[in-house]
Amino acid sequence: MLEPLIAAAVVQHEGQVLLVRRAVPAGDLVWQFPAGKIDPGEAPERAAAREALEEAGVVVEPVATIGERVHPVTGLRVTYVMCRWLWGEARPASLREVSAAEWVSLDELALRIPGGVYGPVWEYLAGPALP
Repeated sequence: MLEPLIAAAVVQHEGQVLLVRRAVPAGDLVWQFPAGKIDPGEAPERAAAREALEEAGVVVEPVATIGERVHPVTGLRVTYVMCRWLWGEARPASLREVSAAEWVSLDELALRIPGGVYGPVWEYLAGPALP
C-alpha cells in the first residue's frame, strides 16, 4: 500500500460538518474537508487534527481512520480521519490556503462536493453521531 500523502479531518458537530473553501480551487474542487500534507514521520491522524486547526481554527481529537483513496479530482492519496470537535469557532485560519470555513448540513455537503462524498465518509456522516 502506498503511504498516504494527504490527511483530511472529517469533523461533525451538532449535526453539521466542517468544510473549508480553498483559496485556490483545484478544478471543480472548491469546498473540502480541512486537509493537507502529512509531514515526514507524522501519523495521518495527527496531521488531520493539525490541519483542522491550521485551516479552520478548531481543535479536534482524531478518533479513527475512515478510509483512504486516490482523490478523483487531485489525484493525491488521501486518508480520511474521523475527528471529534473539542473547541473553537470555524474560521479561515490560513488565508493563504482557505477563504472560508463553515459548518454545513449533510444536504449542503452533498451539493458542495463535486462527484459526491467518498462512500465510507458519507456512511460515517449519515450514521449515528459521536458521543
